Amino acid sequence: MATEPSALASRVQTYVEALQSAVCAALESADGAGRFSADRWEHVGGGGGLTRVVQEGAVFEKAGVNTSAVSGLIPAPMAERMHVPRQHYFATGISLVLHPRSPMIPTVHANLRYFEQEDGAAWFGGGADLTPYYPFDQDIAHFHRLLKEACDKHALDRYPRFKKWCDEYFVLKHRREGRGVGGIFFDSLRGDGEFDFIRSVGDRLLDAYLPIVSRRAAEPWGESERGWQLVRRGRYVEFNLLYDRGTLFGLESDGRTESILMSLPPFVRWAYDVRPQPGSREARLIDILEHPREWV
Repeated sequence: MATEPSALASRVQTYVEALQSAVCAALESADGAGRFSADRWEHVGGGGGLTRVVQEGAVFEKAGVNTSAVSGLIPAPMAERMHVPRQHYFATGISLVLHPRSPMIPTVHANLRYFEQEDGAAWFGGGADLTPYYPFDQDIAHFHRLLKEACDKHALDRYPRFKKWCDEYFVLKHRREGRGVGGIFFDSLRGDGEFDFIRSVGDRLLDAYLPIVSRRAAEPWGESERGWQLVRRGRYVEFNLLYDRGTLFGLESDGRTESILMSLPPFVRWAYDVRPQPGSREARLIDILEHPREWV
């Protein structure tokens, strides 16, 4: 990088790396059998990251928690979309995607990131969202309530704005349905004070998700529920490969492909024209995904 990352960039990097360690330790405890591998990698422009993945755990069929701190020259297509001249950048952040084995436990995704340019412009982005296969209102409301608490610490208008942004972002436009039941999504938050907000969200991620895991771990399921889970996982893949900005940024900026595609589930199914039975739990999920609602 033409200039050294700022002091704020270093503080954010330190925070996300500590958060990764805390999250992985808590997930190993919750799983009981799975242990995270640690895979360090280097970025072609400078810096690198640490990819940590559990595969075939007792609770998590696949779970990934990644951190990165990379620099380089903004790719031309990205600079054009951002309406900025090509220049050096520094980016750091954490991304996690947890795919549980049980269809009764939802998949969760979270991302917190910081980006700064050589010209001094800098901002935060990220969010967290929940993707259930069988919706339990208690679980969804809990997840949203914890994220609302994180937002309310900073401004009472944040949760409704970021919740709406999430509902509008995580949409499979070609299917006219949401990827999941939302959460919060935000981008282009500027100012050093926004780091406090990022920490408020990051510090609540485990509290927002692990109680759901605990409640649903013993919920019964069978081959039919597993089949539905695999179909819905296919929708997850469709979104990540067609629309997800983080995936696009990582691939365009010469990121490490294995780490970027860590978000994809290990097993999926694309069956032709799957339609749930009217009145079924599966049909209720589709109704929720087609009609976003308020949970808190």
